[in-house]
Amino acid sequence: MKERRTSTRAKFVFGSMAAAALLVLVPLVVSPATAATAAAAVFSTDSTWDSGYQGKYTVTGGSAGLTGWKLEFDLPAGSTMGSYWDAIDTATGAHHSFVNRDYNGTVAPGGSTTFGFLVNGLGMPMNCRLNGQPCGASAPPTSAPPTSAPPTSAPPSSPPPGGGGAGKVSPYIDITYATPSLVSVANATGVKNFNLAFALADSTGCNPSWGGTVPLTEPRIINDVNSLRAMGGAVTVSTGGAAGPYLEDTCGSVDALYNAYVQSLNAVSSNSLDVDVEASIPIATVNQALLRLQQNKGTKISYTMRIQGQDYGMDPYSVQILQDAASRGLNVVVNPMLMDFGYTGSWGDALVSAANATIGQMKTIWPSKSDAQIKAMLGLTPMIGHNDTGPVTDQAAARELLSFAQANHVASIGFWSVGRDNGGCPNGGVVATCSGIPQSTYEFTNIFKAYS
Repeated sequence: MKERRTSTRAKFVFGSMAAAALLVLVPLVVSPATAATAAAAVFSTDSTWDSGYQGKYTVTGGSAGLTGWKLEFDLPAGSTMGSYWDAIDTATGAHHSFVNRDYNGTVAPGGSTTFGFLVNGLGMPMNCRLNGQPCGASAPPTSAPPTSAPPTSAPPSSPPPGGGGAGKVSPYIDITYATPSLVSVANATGVKNFNLAFALADSTGCNPSWGGTVPLTEPRIINDVNSLRAMGGAVTVSTGGAAGPYLEDTCGSVDALYNAYVQSLNAVSSNSLDVDVEASIPIATVNQALLRLQQNKGTKISYTMRIQGQDYGMDPYSVQILQDAASRGLNVVVNPMLMDFGYTGSWGDALVSAANATIGQMKTIWPSKSDAQIKAMLGLTPMIGHNDTGPVTDQAAARELLSFAQANHVASIGFWSVGRDNGGCPNGGVVATCSGIPQSTYEFTNIFKAYS
């Protein structure tokens, strides 16, 4: 993109005394309010499929609460750990030792927290211990009947697809800016899915950071993401963008790039990745890393691609990347960047024309798919307000694009960017923190959130 519960049981203790053949029973009752309960951990499954499952542990603080926790268990032979979130795992063979993250180590008395993971294989955790003590009974599975394939979204933080996989409406946000926060936008609009832009390589090389400068685990960002997730929200990690250094170029091998992707996703407990391509990338390396991510972790993948013209669609290089992805069996959502391209007529019509042209290109890349299947792989990503090269995506153009999305049942709508979704500079042109046109705050977010 351009610019920069466990219930408490009362315990009854009976004492007895015998004197001159008289037995007196005295009940001593401890009320639920004063009964002591130990910290515990309960295992459950969220979903299962033929070759594995998604599980979680709910850690409860008991009467005293916790100021940190360590949960250990073993997986039986034939089952291995996949991705995990909201905890850090140290594995020794089949033994896994999860410790809390910095944001969920303190569990209040009577409170709880959870962490989750994917398992390859159907063996359930054994020998569970919480802070060295037995965890407690496991809850019965809560999953639906097994399906034939793993879920397309691993963590509970990744609802149905869109904007790279995290929701039907998922605007981009430059997460390097302190405002607006994810939670403030969610509170104001009800939109709870966002694409975090951008995870880039830092000055040391293949080390992901926000914007190439802000650590992945920066507390402001992590706290904001966690608060959003507590509201039922989700995030997608976006890499690439208009400025580098790209992880895709800096990480020199499939293994290195895969690990950088995993690190970026784990930092915000996401399993949804968007690759925004506005520069050359090593196509085979990137698609191999993405395919491994999808096969190992069920990660949702999207590609955000440049548009060459309203009747042409994506540029040839973007098509080449997708052809290679298709040849490898990589499943993606395709997000054409509906911005900064030559056009005639109205800009709203041009946005729709470019989307239709992209659909035509996708049909040649995936010829065995039906029209409906192709459209279900299409994301729409305009730039609200003033675009870099002159066009203006105003409210009327946004509504025209929304109507197209509703008529064609596309995968998602995203836009650049929620940080610009305000009228703070009505005559400001292309500005990072406002749209440059007259509008109300979050007007475009409220327009697009009608999509479902």
